[in-house]
Amino acid sequence: MMYKVVSKVQLSEGVALMTVYAPYVARGCQPGQFVIVCANDDSERIPLTIEDYDRDEGTINIIYQVVGYSTRELDGKCAGDNLSAVAGPLGEPAHYPVENLKSVLGIGGGVGIAPLYPQMKHLKQMGVRVDCVLGGRNRELVILKREFEAFADSVLYATDDGSLGIKGVVTDVLKSQLEKGVIYDLVVAIGPMIMMKAVVDYTKPLGLPTGVSLNPLMVDGTGMCGGCRVSVGGEVKFACVDGPDFDGLKVDFEETMKRQSFYKDEEHECNLRKLA
Repeated sequence: MMYKVVSKVQLSEGVALMTVYAPYVARGCQPGQFVIVCANDDSERIPLTIEDYDRDEGTINIIYQVVGYSTRELDGKCAGDNLSAVAGPLGEPAHYPVENLKSVLGIGGGVGIAPLYPQMKHLKQMGVRVDCVLGGRNRELVILKREFEAFADSVLYATDDGSLGIKGVVTDVLKSQLEKGVIYDLVVAIGPMIMMKAVVDYTKPLGLPTGVSLNPLMVDGTGMCGGCRVSVGGEVKFACVDGPDFDGLKVDFEETMKRQSFYKDEEHECNLRKLA
C-alpha cells in the first residue's frame, strides 16, 4: 500500500506539516502515539508523532523538522506524491487520570509543540482546564499558535529574543505561574531533552506531577532493537512500546541525554556521504 501525501504546509523555517492518507492508522490512533515513516523503499525509518487525525477522511498529520538526509528526503515529497511506508499507530496512548484533573499546564518547546497539541486538545475535550506555554528561539519558530489558541484557556509564550511573549525560556513562565499562585494538578512538558529536564528539575522538589514525552534513538518501533531504552524509576523501559510518555519525575535524564549523543559523529558522516 502506498500512502498519498494529501497536503504539505510550511510552518516555519525547516519545519512542515504533512497530511497523509493512512486510513488504518487514522482508524485506531490516539493522542500520544506515533508512526514510523519511510519516504522511499530504501529510506531510513523516521519516527514522528501523530499531530492530529481525521478518521472520516482516513488521514493523519505529521510534523517534521529537516535536520539530515532522511528528513530532507521526506521534505522532497509534495501533495500527490506517495510515501513508501507509514507504520502505526505505535507506542502507548497518553494516559492521564482525567477524573482527578481540574487544571493542567502544557509546556511545548520547538517541534515538541506538535506532540503536545493532541494531548492538550484531548484533555480540554474531557473538561479539564488547559493552560499552555509555547517556546522557541524566535516568533517564527513557535508553531501551531492559532491551533492552541482555538481551544486552550490561555496560551503564554517565551522566546529567546523576546519577539513573542516574554524574553526567556518556558521554565520562566512556569515559575511565574506557580509564584502567582496558579494551581495545576499536572504539568506536561514536551520538547528538547534539556528543556524537559529543566521543567522536571523545578517541579520535582514541589512534588508536582509532570509528564514528558521521550524521543531517544529508535529503529524498529517494536521494542526489538533496544535502541530506545530509557531508565524510568530504576527500571529499563523502551520508549517505542512502553512510551513515549513517561512520569518525568522518575526519568533518568542524564543517562537518556548521554545515549542520545552516542552516534552524533556517525550521523554527521553519513549525512555528508549521502549528500555528496
